[in-house]
Amino acid sequence: MMPSFESWTPAQLKDADARLAPRDGRWWDSFYADRAKPCTFFANAPDESLAEWVEAGRIAPGRAIEFGCGNGRNALYLARRGFAVEGVDYSANAIAWARERVLQAHADVTLTHGNVFDLVLPRKAHDLVYDSGCFHHIAPHRRRLYVERVVGTLKPGGWLGLTCFRPEGGSGFTDEEVYERGSLGGGLGYTEAQLRAIWSAGLEIQILRQMVRPAGDSRRFGEDYLWALLARKT
Repeated sequence: MMPSFESWTPAQLKDADARLAPRDGRWWDSFYADRAKPCTFFANAPDESLAEWVEAGRIAPGRAIEFGCGNGRNALYLARRGFAVEGVDYSANAIAWARERVLQAHADVTLTHGNVFDLVLPRKAHDLVYDSGCFHHIAPHRRRLYVERVVGTLKPGGWLGLTCFRPEGGSGFTDEEVYERGSLGGGLGYTEAQLRAIWSAGLEIQILRQMVRPAGDSRRFGEDYLWALLARKT
C-alpha cells in the first residue's frame, strides 16, 4: 500500500516525478507538432463554459492566468473581453502556435513556456485562474501543491475556472494504478465528489456541471465527457 502523499519525502516526490516523466515537455511538443490532426480543442474557439460565465457578467475582466494554455484559444478570448492575460504551457510548440495566433489577432497576451510548478506566482494577484485540460494531467502526488498554487495566486473573491475529464473521459486509472503503471494514461477522470473534495480547500464551488457540446457553428468548444467547474476564493 502506498504511503499518504502528504507524508512523502522530497526524494520520494522526485522519484515519482521521474517515473511519470514520459509525458514531459517533449511528449507535448510532439503532440502539438501536427496542427492539422483531428483534435477538437485545436480549434480557435473558447470553452463554452468560460464564454457563458464571462458574457453573463459572472466573471468581470481583470488579471487572468491560464495554466496549460495550448494554442491560446481561451487566452485570446479573455484578452478580447478586456482581461490582462498570461498563458502558460509546458510545450514550446504550443506556445509557438499561441504566439502566432496572438500576433495575427493583434492581441495583448503574455505567453510563458514552462512548468506550472516552476513558475514564480505572485500571491493574491489574479482575478481569474483558468485551466482547460491541465489539471487532469497532474499526477496525484502533485495534486495538493497544484491546488495550493491556484488558491495562493488568486485574490480574495477571485475565480477558478476549470475544465477536466469526467470518469468516462479519463484513463480510468486509480491513484495507485498511476504508480503501478508509471503513467496517467491519457489523463485522469474525476467524479463530482472527488472534485468537490479537492477544490473545496480555500474555494467555494459555485458551479459544477457537465460540459455541453455546442452546435457546430457556435464558435465554442465543449465535450460532454468533460466537467465545467467555477469556484470562488473565500
